Amino acid sequence: MYKYKCLNPIAAVGLNNFSDQYVKVEEGDAAEIILVRSAKMHEMEFEPELLAVARAGAGVNNIPLDRCADQGIVVFNTPGANANGVKELFVFAAIASIRDIVGGIGWTKARAEDPDIAALTEKEKKRFVGHEIFGKKLAVIGLGAIGVKVANAACDLGMEVSGYDAFLSDAMKAQLNADVQIKDSIDELIADADMITIHVPALESTKGMINKDLLAKCKDGIVVINLARDTLVNEADMAAALESGKVAKYVCDFPTAGASQMKNTILIPHLGASTEESEDNCAIMAVKEVTDFIENGNIKNSVNYPAVDLGPCEGTRICVAHKTDVNATDILNAASLEAGNMVSKARGDYAYSMFDVASADGAAEKITALDGVLKVRVICK
Repeated sequence: MYKYKCLNPIAAVGLNNFSDQYVKVEEGDAAEIILVRSAKMHEMEFEPELLAVARAGAGVNNIPLDRCADQGIVVFNTPGANANGVKELFVFAAIASIRDIVGGIGWTKARAEDPDIAALTEKEKKRFVGHEIFGKKLAVIGLGAIGVKVANAACDLGMEVSGYDAFLSDAMKAQLNADVQIKDSIDELIADADMITIHVPALESTKGMINKDLLAKCKDGIVVINLARDTLVNEADMAAALESGKVAKYVCDFPTAGASQMKNTILIPHLGASTEESEDNCAIMAVKEVTDFIENGNIKNSVNYPAVDLGPCEGTRICVAHKTDVNATDILNAASLEAGNMVSKARGDYAYSMFDVASADGAAEKITALDGVLKVRVICK
């Protein structure tokens, strides 16, 4: 019997994918699996039983990835599961950024009791005249699962779309609308853009990437849309750019004390993935990832370990999380094992190896004794 716990509410349609081999426990109990959305885990101590953390969403800045990796805990996320929800919010953000629909709605609500509201509306609606997004030039920074959907939707709306991604995969490139122009650098991407939308993960390397230096390379009156993470934008630089008019409008899905004081902003209360469909998709994907890992040892969509797949486990399988200074041969020799099927892959300083063997008697203890081995697990079917 495997135990899992949820640090946030996780959609029941996802949890229903757990078989009767799994039981839900409370937060304070030891478990092999943790499911999480936005709960902050950096101060948590992890029990030795913990094997996997699954983030029902894409962003993982609330999880201590390196510490998990160093303890042999595989962290999963669910890329693409909420992509459609974010794409649809982008469509609203793009339109609202250049047509004062939000201001117009506020004006109307403030006059809800006025019996002459119809006549007053016809007189005052010119105050809210804006622009159309058709024909506007959109720069998409980040062409992953979300960025690709955003770029394609913008093309369908008649925008001129360019994109940049330093790590653009062939799979994502193949999904792009043929009208999307791929640029070789961010500087080239933003040079003549009317609007920028950013869809990259929150990493140390991306922190504050929208800053005064980048904005200085944009034309005056640029619109910036941030539905990814607040830390991607340097707030002081954005405030100054809004004040000067360099940025005409900033739309952000992450209200902060700083952003709430800026002029010409539209702050959305983190609704990018807040649709029932997105929450269901994320929960289903997270549960499927961790059950495949628990039952077969396979890793898909991990953010701290490599992708590894040896198919279904049909006998005895040894799974080893280890540092890269230990290799598969070292592991086999330490336990005097001969493997049928095997796979070993690395990601940065960490690696993961699986071996299908006839018998694993005493093997786990011998492998665990190797320097650089972080966690050993034997799966028997």
